Formats: sequence, structure tokens, C-alpha cells
Amino acid sequence: MACPFHARYVSLMRRRTPHEFAGWLHDQLTARGYSLSPRGGGQARFAEAAGVSKATVSRILRGEGSTDISVLEKIGQALGVRLGVILVEAGVIDPDELGGAQRPQGHMTADEAADELGITDPTHRQVLRGVINTLKPGDPTAG
Repeated sequence: MACPFHARYVSLMRRRTPHEFAGWLHDQLTARGYSLSPRGGGQARFAEAAGVSKATVSRILRGEGSTDISVLEKIGQALGVRLGVILVEAGVIDPDELGGAQRPQGHMTADEAADELGITDPTHRQVLRGVINTLKPGDPTAG
């Protein structure tokens, strides 16, 4: 379930530049304890956690150019931030476009739940599907 203030916050934003995204990412990393000083090792640690190269993290933090969506997805997963928020922060989509693209309130599929939770391993996704199917209302085995 989305934060009730998220939509209001996003609607006040405008599309960001690469330099603004660099500042946002810098703040996110330092808030999570990554030392971004020249010899702090934080860029390398975060790059490893996100599954991207240190050069990519360095380039993003310098505000140089755009970033591939698959890289942004990995960054979001490593930060625990939803992909839509990352796309807005990176200036890929306008906040208004995010609102139109979000799933309406209501039920979500097991695969949508896995996506929201950042579960990418096919075996883990299958386990999640099994748990959800077992616990669905009306299932006589659910308890």
C-alpha cells in the first residue's frame, strides 16, 4: 500500500535533471551510511550492493548524462525505493505520468506483489505465488 502522502509529494515535484538526481542519490546514500568521500569506499560498496559498476555509480553521482532504466531499477532495489519514485527522481518520467501509470487501488497479482517486494529470483517468486494461493480467502486450508 502506497504512502498516503506520496501522491501529494510527487505532484509538487517537477522533472529532475541529472544533477538533481545526483544530489538526491548522494543524500540517499549518505543517509544509509555510505561514505562518499574519495577514500571512503561507499561508492564501491553501493555499486556492489546494487549490482552495477562503480564507474556507473560515480558517473551518476557526477550528474553526467542519463541512466538506463535497468540500472535505475537496480539502484531502487538496493535503496529499497519503488521504481516509480526512482524514475521520477531521475527525471525519466514526469510526476504526473507516474500517477497515470500506477496500478489502481485494489487487488494485486502475486507477480505484482513480487515486483513490489523486489523478488526477482524465479524460484522465490514461485514460492510467493504458492503462499498467496494457499492464504487466499475462501481456501479451506487457510487458517
